[in-house]
Amino acid sequence: MSEFHANCLNYLNDMCNSFDLLFVIKAKIYTCILKPLKYGLNILNAIPVQQSDYETPRRSVRRGGRANRLSRSDANNPANAPAVLRKRTIPTYNLLNEESLLALEQQADWILHEIGVEFRGDEVALDLFRKAGADVKGQRVRFDPGLARKLCETAPSQYELHGRDPKHTITLGGDNVVLMPGYGSPFVTDLDNGRRYAALEDFQNFVKMTYSTPWLQHSGGTVCEPVDIPVNKRHLDMVYAHLRYSTKPFMGGVTAPSRAQDSIDMAKLVFGDAFMQENAVIQANINVNSPLVFDDTMSGALRVYAAENQCVAVSPAIFGGAMGPVSQPAVIAQTLAEGMVGIALTQLVRKGCPTILGSFHSTMNLKSGALTFGTPEANLATMALSQLVRRLGVPVRSGGGQVTSANAADGQAMQDSASAMWATMLSGAHQVWHAAGWLEGGLTMSYEKFALDLDHCGMMMRMMQGIQVNDETLGRDAYLESGPGENFLSTAHTLRHFATANYQSDLPDTGPFETWFENGEQTAAQRANGRWKAMLANYQMPPMDENIDEALKDFMARRKEAMPDEWY
Repeated sequence: MSEFHANCLNYLNDMCNSFDLLFVIKAKIYTCILKPLKYGLNILNAIPVQQSDYETPRRSVRRGGRANRLSRSDANNPANAPAVLRKRTIPTYNLLNEESLLALEQQADWILHEIGVEFRGDEVALDLFRKAGADVKGQRVRFDPGLARKLCETAPSQYELHGRDPKHTITLGGDNVVLMPGYGSPFVTDLDNGRRYAALEDFQNFVKMTYSTPWLQHSGGTVCEPVDIPVNKRHLDMVYAHLRYSTKPFMGGVTAPSRAQDSIDMAKLVFGDAFMQENAVIQANINVNSPLVFDDTMSGALRVYAAENQCVAVSPAIFGGAMGPVSQPAVIAQTLAEGMVGIALTQLVRKGCPTILGSFHSTMNLKSGALTFGTPEANLATMALSQLVRRLGVPVRSGGGQVTSANAADGQAMQDSASAMWATMLSGAHQVWHAAGWLEGGLTMSYEKFALDLDHCGMMMRMMQGIQVNDETLGRDAYLESGPGENFLSTAHTLRHFATANYQSDLPDTGPFETWFENGEQTAAQRANGRWKAMLANYQMPPMDENIDEALKDFMARRKEAMPDEWY
């Protein structure tokens, strides 16, 4: 073989790996090697492919080619990230007909009229509902049919949630889709150190990785609980991490009204009070203590955020058979009822307060009591709730995401997550929580699953783009150039579109068994282990004005000094 032909074959191997083509077609397209060279070998080399962050395989690999390019990865720099779709262009799936939707809405009204909702320990909330026409007896609040829905009418159907960097400002509502990481896990796990209580360093790591990926548009909230920090002080460190290590929108503390106010005051140091009076920059996660109870912690935090015109997410948490009847229609109607009451309260505090209604629902193994995720019943509830909330006229927070009860980033975890995520994305949800990292029903954030989930988030966002059918995508010139019995890899059409035609995922191993074996037989979790480590190694902290940074640190120091440590 001549030196020229050897170089051509090396290039062909390299190109095939870039395309993730099957090994078996290399021999066929070798005969056409001169044609792609003619159409722009230099152009192909100049076009960047999607980069990988794998660790170097344990066994030796050939020099150059794909491995060499991967070592030059800069994919985790947000400045170099690909443009990310934030709007769906495919239709939402409407599961239920009008008759079923009306029946569920009437059931929600029946619950609120006949059973009611309790506000325990919050006389301010009870007085607001009393003045609005609700029937308040003791701590129980009942609503005439239609009243709760009427009180929700002033909540906006679409609004912006501003990031510290304007390019990261997001829109909730309309055709927009926003993904965010998991929330609330007290444990973290990775292949190197195993399962352990989460620390502040872990929290900071997930904030940094969330900032680094284009597939999550929201920094999240309590991504994991930094249990090495006192309970009454950790909200300060978490809000600081979101503000300092990211420029994406985020969630503040809600575990006490005073912690909610601290979170807002810190945000004001960055955004300014005047700006925040007119614009939302921080979000609160208000969980209903289902069934049908708001405790004073949650309703108090809700009122703090609403009074400051900041975004309030009202999220009932109902597991069929435990916090509500076992049948999904009952859970769906109860979720709507509880959610409407929470949104009604935001509007009584401040009309026009931006809100989002969501849920955290799942099925249960009724033999053991264990939570189950990605089940068909839960997925159907996700789609039905999205329909109902869109009819209410406020943005939808999905009850799905990439959720699982699996204890490791294994096949069960990814099956549960993929099942739940498909239903979530098709449902028309505007904000998707728990899109990355979730294990053990939310008890654990997994570094490896975070990386695996990010790749799937990219796939899902690509699917939301739908298909464009036009002269260029029909590719008639490719047929004229190639013809029957010929391959299309070297046509001008392929060369124009090869880098963008498909979502290019390099985390899965799609090569032949022999190559996988030679490269160390790495599992998906092992490859993801290298990915998250590279993300942290390549992280670049966004700039912040030194005076603002010092003001935040000073605020934290003064607040911590003002109260003793509390570990419960």
